[in-house]
Amino acid sequence: MPQANLFNPLLADPVPAGAEFKIEEIFIAMSNLFLYTFTVLIWGSTWLAIKFQIGHVDPMLSVSYRFALAAFLLGFYCRITGLKLHFHLKEHLLMGTQGLLLFSFGYWFVYLSEIHLTSGLVAVIFATMLFMNILNSRLFLGKRIEGFMMIGAVVGLMGLGLVFWPEIASFEWANQGLRGLLLGLAGSYLSSLGNILSAYTQKRRIPVVQNNAFGMAYGSILLFLVSLLMGKSVNFAVTPGYIGSLLYLAVFGSIIAFGCYLTLLGRIGADKAGYVTLVIPIVALGISTVFEGYHWTGEAFFGLALVLAGNFLVLRRKHASAAVRNGSGRLAFSKR
Repeated sequence: MPQANLFNPLLADPVPAGAEFKIEEIFIAMSNLFLYTFTVLIWGSTWLAIKFQIGHVDPMLSVSYRFALAAFLLGFYCRITGLKLHFHLKEHLLMGTQGLLLFSFGYWFVYLSEIHLTSGLVAVIFATMLFMNILNSRLFLGKRIEGFMMIGAVVGLMGLGLVFWPEIASFEWANQGLRGLLLGLAGSYLSSLGNILSAYTQKRRIPVVQNNAFGMAYGSILLFLVSLLMGKSVNFAVTPGYIGSLLYLAVFGSIIAFGCYLTLLGRIGADKAGYVTLVIPIVALGISTVFEGYHWTGEAFFGLALVLAGNFLVLRRKHASAAVRNGSGRLAFSKR
């Protein structure tokens, strides 16, 4: 009988019957678990930092500052560690497109959606990116859609819907509700396309760190130019709260979290990695319970159970790490 594998949820390819896991494969599985957990914990906490950004500077400019700072720090890291910074024009076009999708318009549309909708409802809308990742992986990468993955996605989204049911029930098509819904879906889809593009660029051997550095730089410049064209006043809040939250969002929310998430995405696929969009709001509510006194209802607890069950279904299959076998299992911060 094949030996049970405790780490198989975050591995890549089917394991032949009777195969034993090597130390390298276990290392990849454990590091993938670390990447998944770190991504969820960081992005689940960024809402608290974003609160310190609201009301001081226009959201578009705040996002531009955030990614500009992250791009500068990543570029500095690449320079002092000797990572490759010279790429062909086609590679820059790919990185620029990823910046447009992930680090500019995708974020901006979600921010605009929150003007018209509650944050909980926006979280549910953004979680539909999981389905978009599954379908786009099939459409653009030719990846087969797995039945258990779709079932897990549906179960998880239903659970998230139960957690935020009061906000969903209060949704109205009038009063800009439809606009907020469309903006949220547009932002989710652009982000999904950015996920797929990241998977593609990693297959083309464009390292995640440098890809993020250039992508964030291009995205921040684009957002800044659009804000000028829209006539927004350029300002900066020199306050401890704004500067501190900006540093947290740039270093942890952008550099570390995106580095972890996109590395994980390249290893296990955009479809599986996309499940973090359902878990992140749960972590945010857990933090809100501590800092803001959020009270869990029976529906919310049942929804949490469904989200966890969906997570198990999405990541349940037995896998082995192809990254170990083909030599691509190094961490994203490796020197290339």
